[in-house]
Amino acid sequence: MNQSRLESGIEASVNTALGFATAFLTWQFIAAPVMGYTVTLHDNLVITSIFTVVSILRGYLCRRFFNAGLHRLVHNFVRNL
Repeated sequence: MNQSRLESGIEASVNTALGFATAFLTWQFIAAPVMGYTVTLHDNLVITSIFTVVSILRGYLCRRFFNAGLHRLVHNFVRNL
């Protein structure tokens, strides 16, 4: 069963929201201190937000690509090489 565009968008958004929280907290409280960086909460929020928007778009486009059945064309192309 295929997802609607709205369902694809919601799934990608929820998945990415969880990724946002994980990335934000990991960088702020684990990675940056271990690596000796001082990052303000604001800077971390801005940078993580940029990557989050990109991730939502990427997840949505990948889902639509595969739901459109285009992956079969790619598979056939690669198989025929």
